[in-house]
Amino acid sequence: MSIYSSARDITDITDVKVKNKVLSDTMRLLSYTLIFGGLASWFSVAIGAGFGSAMLSSIVAIAVIWFVLPKTQNSNKGILVAFAVAGLLGYSIGPMLAHYLALPNDSALVMQALAGTGVSFFAISFYAQNTKKDFSFMNAFIFFAMIGIVVLSLVNIFFIESSLLALAISFIVVLLMGAYMLSQMTAIINGGETNYIAATVGLYLALHNMFVSLLHILGAFSGDE
Repeated sequence: MSIYSSARDITDITDVKVKNKVLSDTMRLLSYTLIFGGLASWFSVAIGAGFGSAMLSSIVAIAVIWFVLPKTQNSNKGILVAFAVAGLLGYSIGPMLAHYLALPNDSALVMQALAGTGVSFFAISFYAQNTKKDFSFMNAFIFFAMIGIVVLSLVNIFFIESSLLALAISFIVVLLMGAYMLSQMTAIINGGETNYIAATVGLYLALHNMFVSLLHILGAFSGDE
């Protein structure tokens, strides 16, 4: 009986070590990619990137996530892909940042959006590490909800052109990205997610979308939209 108990204890310890390693590796790579993405955004603003190149950068980033990441996430090439996604997404928001930085409020709105995103992430991470619940069951709902949001956004851009609907979409995106981060963090902590590269890209994308949406919301309420 003691032999079986010892074997079980060893397995439990090994599982904990694996989970902790995935979490620490994810946080480390995420911090590096956030810095790289920030530098790409600065570069985009500095060169005066246009909305056309920003849109192309976003499309390429999505293509890389869908078609390249799954084939490379289990090798060191996946790390390069993670940085590529961060750089492309960072570059894509350059024109938007340039717009807000040119307003009378200067960098206040941008800093507020950054602070809001950061506080949300740390709060969600703290909760995820202190709750015994696994929220990964929300993934399917979040996936289909985001598809619906993308379709609704395109309809609004090309047909409805409602600023109120755009604002509502931004609110929903913030909530969905918060839910996704909670789902991803609990999956990592509970052993449901074992690939730190895929986890990093997922969290980066969620942070990116939350920041963009918060910036839109703050801009709207400040009267700068």
